[in-house]
Amino acid sequence: MTHGQNNLIVDSGISERIDKYLHRVFPDYSRTFLQEMVSCGKVKLNGHITTKKTIVSEGNQIEIQWPEKIDSSLLLPEDFNFTILYEDDDLLVIDKPAGIVVHPAAGNHSGTVVNALLGRDENFIENVTEENADELSLNRPGIVHRLDKDTSGCLVIAKNVVSKAKLSESFSSRKVNKIYKAIVIGKPPKQREKIETLIGRHHIHRQKMAVVNHNGRDAITIYDLVRSFVYKEVTLSLLDVQILTGRTHQIRVHLAHKKLPVLGDKIYGGKQSISAPRQMLHAWKIEFPHPSTNELLSIECPLPEDFQKFIEP
Repeated sequence: MTHGQNNLIVDSGISERIDKYLHRVFPDYSRTFLQEMVSCGKVKLNGHITTKKTIVSEGNQIEIQWPEKIDSSLLLPEDFNFTILYEDDDLLVIDKPAGIVVHPAAGNHSGTVVNALLGRDENFIENVTEENADELSLNRPGIVHRLDKDTSGCLVIAKNVVSKAKLSESFSSRKVNKIYKAIVIGKPPKQREKIETLIGRHHIHRQKMAVVNHNGRDAITIYDLVRSFVYKEVTLSLLDVQILTGRTHQIRVHLAHKKLPVLGDKIYGGKQSISAPRQMLHAWKIEFPHPSTNELLSIECPLPEDFQKFIEP
């Protein structure tokens, strides 16, 4: 497997999508993994972030920043408790606490949900990892979707290879309904609003996402106003937020774009007069077809204490 950085010049006679081209050049990686690399901004075309559908041609320059290799044999089981919302032979849904990273990555080799899963079952990685797994699967065993470190709530985890494939397909084909609770600063002008934009990397601050006019990915968010209230002389609102796509930081970016920043959001929230321990965003409800029975599962996660203190009358 490749690591570090690669710089390529596209061969003569080539005219095809960048994900297809990369898959031909790096056949050891799945096309899904390479598409994820492009979507995460780890692939640049002629010095710019691109999309998986972009056509490359002779002479184009491609820069690839490969993820750090995580040696799964060195991952240590760790014993810390989380609330189990649902479990059977195929999957597990947990209440991920705020402040916990989902999977190991650079700078986070311990204290993750994956470490805790190993603490529950030392064979967990073996059970959910297919033969000839690519780097993305090895780094994220059992993980089929993401929650930001400081977002709490429902996290779905696969417990075997078959369920992981089926759950991943459900997420990628938008068969999953996700509803979040968010506390925002201000009062929305509408009871309900659908936000539909492109989201891409910020043109200056590359670690941030932003609403963009081009070279972004479609993102759709719908919010419903539950109620507005005053906390320490500041108007706050509790929203139910549904995302129809799963872009990085989507809810936070979209709400900030509408001048309704999430309380406690240190990246997109701007200067805030109220102190919050973290971004007040909670994955409250998730619905998806069961990977074995196709029965619709609907699972809710109670609001954590740090969330409730702002909304209690």
